[in-house]
Amino acid sequence: MTYRVALVGAGNMGGWHATHWKRMEGIEIVGVLDPRQDAAAALGPAFSDWETMLAMAKPDIIDICTPTPNHREYVERAAAAGKAIFVEKPLSRSMEDCEAIVAAVEKAGVPAMAGHVVRYFPEFAAAKKIIDEGGVGTPATVRTARLSGFPNITGRENWYANPDKSGGVVLDMILHDFDWLRWTFGPVRSVMAKGLFGSSRFDKGLDYALVTLRFASGVVGHVTGSWAHPSGFQTTFEVAGDKGLIAHDSLKSVSLSSSLRGAEGGRAAVIMPESPMIPNDDPYYQELNAFVQALRAGMTPPVTVYDALEAARIALAALESIATGKAVTL
Repeated sequence: MTYRVALVGAGNMGGWHATHWKRMEGIEIVGVLDPRQDAAAALGPAFSDWETMLAMAKPDIIDICTPTPNHREYVERAAAAGKAIFVEKPLSRSMEDCEAIVAAVEKAGVPAMAGHVVRYFPEFAAAKKIIDEGGVGTPATVRTARLSGFPNITGRENWYANPDKSGGVVLDMILHDFDWLRWTFGPVRSVMAKGLFGSSRFDKGLDYALVTLRFASGVVGHVTGSWAHPSGFQTTFEVAGDKGLIAHDSLKSVSLSSSLRGAEGGRAAVIMPESPMIPNDDPYYQELNAFVQALRAGMTPPVTVYDALEAARIALAALESIATGKAVTL
């Protein structure tokens, strides 16, 4: 079966998705909805009106790559039309909108997947596998960092610079870490955060946050996010348990390493760099392909809108904690 895909949004992410859809067997891009018709036409058949695109393109899948504040509108439209849905992260800017998205998908009974792509990055996937297989023993603490400069969109409104639209570094960027951490360590019970969100520095193109998470399992997590990093993009993590440590630094030539104790305990029996398997494809291809394979098999997509709702819940709690100076219980 060939799936007909309509993209909503022809910006950077829409263009990236279109590249990967075009590489995939059994996929045809039949429409691109964006008011900037030149940008839409560069990716596929251009439309400026939702109803016209729906009627003429007859898509099976709606891929929503708009700015965050528009996600709810298009998920609700796509669900009401009975279409399979892929929606980029974050699910939305408020819990009200996130819950409305989940309700629309549940009411329509349509398959839907959220774009939490970090699950498909090899270092993060390999680390979860090591943890799940007991490689670090019982996890105790985890630290992650995701660091970059302030997002810069040229030629149109930089909606990232509007905190009411983007949610800053917490909702837009370290949301990736919140999803991976919840996927790996289970539910979060409390959130405490400090950051620049809402300060005058955000207006100057700077944002930074430090978030402490307490998991129901007893694990304590520390998540750092920066849109004030001067030296490009970097991700790191460390996971420590009673049998050892795994660590990742994207700037190192071997980006994933482990120091694991032997069966008798004591000094580390294995101290060696581990390079995860090189993926056959870009992680963005992998997540879109995983969605398609779930559709073909009639299975629940691997990253549900419920997963995205819970990641957003953590991020929005962190923003509340930054604003109030108090811990937030989930």
